Amino acid sequence: MKENTIISLADSKYFNLLNELVDSINRFEQSKKIDICIMDAGLTKDQKKVLETKVFQIKKAEWDIKVPVSKVKGREWLKSQVSRAFLPNYFPGYKKYLWIDADAWVNSWNAIELYLRGSENKKLAIATSADRAYRNVIKAEWIFRGYAKIKSQNYKHAKSSGFSEKISRQVALKPHLNIGLFCLENNAPHWEIWQKNLRKALLSGKIWGSEQIAMNITIYSDNLDVEILPAYCNWTLIDGVKFDKKKNTFVEPYLPNHEIGVIHLAGKNNDNIRNNKNYISKVETLDGDIIEKSLRFEN
Repeated sequence: MKENTIISLADSKYFNLLNELVDSINRFEQSKKIDICIMDAGLTKDQKKVLETKVFQIKKAEWDIKVPVSKVKGREWLKSQVSRAFLPNYFPGYKKYLWIDADAWVNSWNAIELYLRGSENKKLAIATSADRAYRNVIKAEWIFRGYAKIKSQNYKHAKSSGFSEKISRQVALKPHLNIGLFCLENNAPHWEIWQKNLRKALLSGKIWGSEQIAMNITIYSDNLDVEILPAYCNWTLIDGVKFDKKKNTFVEPYLPNHEIGVIHLAGKNNDNIRNNKNYISKVETLDGDIIEKSLRFEN
């Protein structure tokens, strides 16, 4: 067993994406110093056989916090919204736990190093959904002249999950922390507080997004330590990515055109890419050309 671990979760429908994530990690020489552990939320026997040759360990994901069947509706993959708050219980003995969603893949190992470094001294290492290249991160419903009703993801989810108006306002205008990738030390205080907030969120709100708002509240309301990483460590603006032909890699659209660390195919806008391995996107290069290229991992 190594000192640190990278963990992900998938069901049978997300197996191909998960398998690509694992391949994208294993191609780096540095990956030999870290264990890959998988949480099974409905993988088939054949799929697990494929993964067993590539990862250190596979364990079945559980409902670590009881959720009504009426909320689950057979969607066992929603365990990812709960079980990631209990990673040390599933895979004990590691110093650092780095979670990566199954619909992401590693383009540059530098991002992995930043997550591991950022979590030192019991801090949460995480990126936000706010960046100079991203779209509006807060929506406004214009009412009259200069007056508007502000709509923020954090505020909406906090209120619908049963948190007080005070807490909802505390997190409303803060940069939304994307829990699709994060790293924590095994003894960080975040685990306990996150679990507490997650129980509250699951009691009143939907399962989807519960772990995310719970962690945002853990950081912004409970004031736990955080190291906020650049957006290129968890890049979700897929239609805003560019390609550097000289370096043969995906990069940020603006100077200094930093290499994208992790490409995260999250959100409805990326349904076609997630659902079709052969889907081709039009990508602008740094010298102004438009090329056709897959945004899925190609080994």
